[in-house]
Amino acid sequence: MEAHFSRLKSDMPMTAELYNPIDTALYCTIGKVALEKLTSTLSKMQDDTATAEDGRLAALLQEIVALAKNRMSVAANETEFSKGNPVWVERTAQSHFPHIRLHGGTHEDDKMKD
Repeated sequence: MEAHFSRLKSDMPMTAELYNPIDTALYCTIGKVALEKLTSTLSKMQDDTATAEDGRLAALLQEIVALAKNRMSVAANETEFSKGNPVWVERTAQSHFPHIRLHGGTHEDDKMKD
């Protein structure tokens, strides 16, 4: 299992490498496949044919979807804010917008660009 995980890690591009069109398409495809898997897994749960592992997978995929939605919302708010439009966002200082980290906590170290 560890060897399989190491191979997967080495096959995945680093964040800095994800800015060409092929990698953007890969990101979109990963998202589509993840949503298809989530839909399928939730269907199994409704049909009462899901395993405990299916339940854990659904919870993980739901968390990923929630984090992605949050990041898109933050990006939209920052874009509107940079245009001078009023936006509402819960933050601890005028110069900081909170960002959700993968572990679920907030990341407020990114200062707003003027």
